[in-house]
Amino acid sequence: MSRCGWPVLLAFLVTGCGSDSVRAAAEASAADEVQSQETEIPVAILGEAPPPRGEDLAYFADDEATVGYIVAPEGEGPFPAVILIHEWNGLVDRVRQVADALADEGYVALAADMYSSRIGTSRDENMALMQEAQADPTRVIANLDAAVEYLRGRPDVTGKVAAMGWCFGGGVALSFALGGESHEGTAIFYGRLVEDPEVLASIDHPVYGTFAELDGGIPPEQVERFTEALREAGVENDIHIYDDVNHGFWLWVDRDPETAAGPAADAWARLKAYLGRVLD
Repeated sequence: MSRCGWPVLLAFLVTGCGSDSVRAAAEASAADEVQSQETEIPVAILGEAPPPRGEDLAYFADDEATVGYIVAPEGEGPFPAVILIHEWNGLVDRVRQVADALADEGYVALAADMYSSRIGTSRDENMALMQEAQADPTRVIANLDAAVEYLRGRPDVTGKVAAMGWCFGGGVALSFALGGESHEGTAIFYGRLVEDPEVLASIDHPVYGTFAELDGGIPPEQVERFTEALREAGVENDIHIYDDVNHGFWLWVDRDPETAAGPAADAWARLKAYLGRVLD
């Protein structure tokens, strides 16, 4: 059930996409798990993935134009599930290919569609689509509630679901943790944040976060305040700021592989360890 009302959807309502004390914010046990992971980078974020292999999915009855993307691991399962929330430009193949990578890791992956099948092709179009969504946050949360309901109704899903997103989608993922159907995990990649411990206290699961030192829209100081607020609220967290990279570095490693590859590999290992903890 939803745990709180729409006024708490602060992370979503802030426009845009856009620290030493936080650079090793994961607990020691989480760090040990990460060190045991391989440090490969999924080909999806290197721009080298094959075409998406899953299927389109109309999962939101309130809007027939909403078409997500679903992909499942091989085998009968049941498997845990992950909802992916796209950046400000919409549900593009890069996000579908990350869903494929998560299916390879053993998760039923549903890439949600926040824009009714529309894709932005310029900054102005992206902004217009994002602002349209922001004007109706209840609809966005209802969209993701429908995604959870669909996943939990599948016989090949265990019932455990996490949500993750980038930029616009990162802020939406946090808002969904605050105001949507109860689920088991939230992973934020450089999304807008909430810094009020009383608001964050409504989150009933650990939170993962990956952020960039050079991100002017979500600077390290803001991430530090967010992390401290999570701690004050008693919310377990694995938050990390990566040196020398900027906003968007993880999903688009191919834009600057020399700088982004190392941080992206570490963030991927942390994400896999996090999902294993909250969903297994």
